[in-house]
Parts: sequence; C-alpha cells; structure tokens
Amino acid sequence: MMSLSWLEWGLQLAVLLLLGAAIPFAIRLERALREIRKDRSAMETSAQGLSEAAAAAESAILRLRATAELAGRQVQERVTTAEPLRDDLRFLIERAETLADRLESLVRTGRPMAGHEPPPAPAATRPTREPPSDAGPLRSQAERDLLRALSIGTGKGAR
Repeated sequence: MMSLSWLEWGLQLAVLLLLGAAIPFAIRLERALREIRKDRSAMETSAQGLSEAAAAAESAILRLRATAELAGRQVQERVTTAEPLRDDLRFLIERAETLADRLESLVRTGRPMAGHEPPPAPAATRPTREPPSDAGPLRSQAERDLLRALSIGTGKGAR
C-alpha cells in the first residue's frame, strides 16, 4: 500500500506542478480576453459608424444620380432647341455664300463696263462711314457699297 500512496503523492505533486505552470497562462488568457471584449465594443461602434457612413454615401449617390439625370434632361432640351437654330444658321450661311458669290461676279462683270476710274467724290458728299481703301482707288459704286456694307457688318465702320 505504501507504494500506492507514493504513487498517489507523485501524481498529485505532478498535477500541482502542472496547475502552477498553467496559472500564468490563465492570467495571460484572461487579460487577452479582457482586451478582446474592449476591442469588441470599439469594433461594434466602428461597425455602426461604418454602416451610417455607407447609408450616407448611398443617399448621396442617389442625390447625385437624380442631379445628373436632371442635368441630362436640361442638356437634351437645349440640344433639341438648338438643332432647328443650327439648321437655320446653316441655311442662312449657304444663302449668304451664294449671294456673296453672285455679288462678287456682278462686281467683276461691272468693272470692265466702268471703263475708267470715276473721279473722287467731293469731301462734302463722301459718306462718313466709308472704309479706307487698302487696294487703291475704288472702281465702281457697287464696290464702294460692298465695302461699306462689309465694314458696317463687321463693326469697323460704326464708331
């Protein structure tokens, strides 16, 4: 029986040593669990903040989408309004080019008919808005009228 008691004492001593060695590990584990609990509450707060930020971002995206759709509709309305004006301007430009070509051909055909250079107009009857001639003296009344119309149209003659 004696050997059984020494064996029992040996086993109890081994269990006691193992328990003594486990106490520091248990203390570290308890501290780590305490930190995890603290971090868990912070993490829950962060998760709640993150979900609020996600909801705010989603509502901002919806507002941005609505604004973009409104701007798109406004641009489309302006484009729709501008298309007929563009077509009208193209038509007017084509007509103006045709008329300018006709006027140029009339001026060219009128030059040989003038035959000679007309005398300069007296200062009292000379129009005040006549542009200065860069190409020498004018040869016909049509050319003077054309240059006067062009200078008024570009704003050079209006003072």
